[in-house]
Amino acid sequence: MMTKGSKFFKTMLFTSLAVMMLALGGCGGKKEAASAAGGADKKVTLKMATQLPASHPLVKAMDTFKKKVADKTKGSVTIQIYPAGQLFNDKTMNDALMSGGIDLGLNTVGRWASIIPAMDVFDVPFLFPTYESVSTAIDKGLGDKLGGQLEKKGVRPLIWADYGFVEVANDKKEIKKPADFAGLKIRGYSKYSTETIKALGASSVTMGSGEVYMAIQRGTIDGQISGPSAMRDRKMYEVHKYMTVTNHASPEFILAMNDKSFAKLSDSQKKAITEAAKETQTEIRTNAKKADLEAMKTLKEKGMTLYEIPAAEIPEWQKATKSVWDLFIKENGKIGQELIDICTKK
Repeated sequence: MMTKGSKFFKTMLFTSLAVMMLALGGCGGKKEAASAAGGADKKVTLKMATQLPASHPLVKAMDTFKKKVADKTKGSVTIQIYPAGQLFNDKTMNDALMSGGIDLGLNTVGRWASIIPAMDVFDVPFLFPTYESVSTAIDKGLGDKLGGQLEKKGVRPLIWADYGFVEVANDKKEIKKPADFAGLKIRGYSKYSTETIKALGASSVTMGSGEVYMAIQRGTIDGQISGPSAMRDRKMYEVHKYMTVTNHASPEFILAMNDKSFAKLSDSQKKAITEAAKETQTEIRTNAKKADLEAMKTLKEKGMTLYEIPAAEIPEWQKATKSVWDLFIKENGKIGQELIDICTKK
């Protein structure tokens, strides 16, 4: 028979055990919450595609970005880079990026222009007088305007990667004034590059970059518009005699990321990627001018004659190519005018 004392003892024992279990359960819940909030992020592998070769300065910059992301995420985010069109080439990459077939893509604004025509603003001639003016325009509205267009396609820009300026080279004569273009056959690399050649009074010829060397050697064309690094790497100094440092266009590359791939990351991983992108972008900007100048030095050492347009004469060249500005605004309407205004704002 159970006494009142034994009943009281058992009641107290059960009560104590219940309190202990609740306390332990509460601690476990807090521990789980703490783990979810501050524990290790889930490991993610992101694939990046680019048409550029592994030796290209921009791909080397992507290697830097990759390392920064790994460091800032403590190894939870790994980026695999596939250069030289191993996954997608420059023509197929943007579609793959928008559909989620690839997480990251480094491609030219020229390729994006077929989807977002306003991207051609970087090819409007003599819009950016200095290297610094390109960065300033991007940071003060150009990047946001164009980035907003990309976001409508399910893609977010991470890095506006400076390629540097493009110049004019030929093997016929030294070009110092717009009138010197008359009678020349010049290969352009894009729609507005072609329009610039026409506006300056030369004939525009369309062909792949790999055909240019032989075409100049055979006299099919007289010259081309291209970046100095590309001319050096393709040994154009063997067939070109003259370069005019026009600095008239600055075709950017964009490192963009699929929105759904970005959304799958934790907040700390998103922050790390954004920070790494900003740091890498700053480094690319610093190196773009240096790379151009080094390439020009090599071209000069190889026997090419370089002529740099004086800053005071740029308005003359702008006047000669105003029809290209007008065409860009006509074809892009309100946003076209807004982008030109951002780029020319003092």
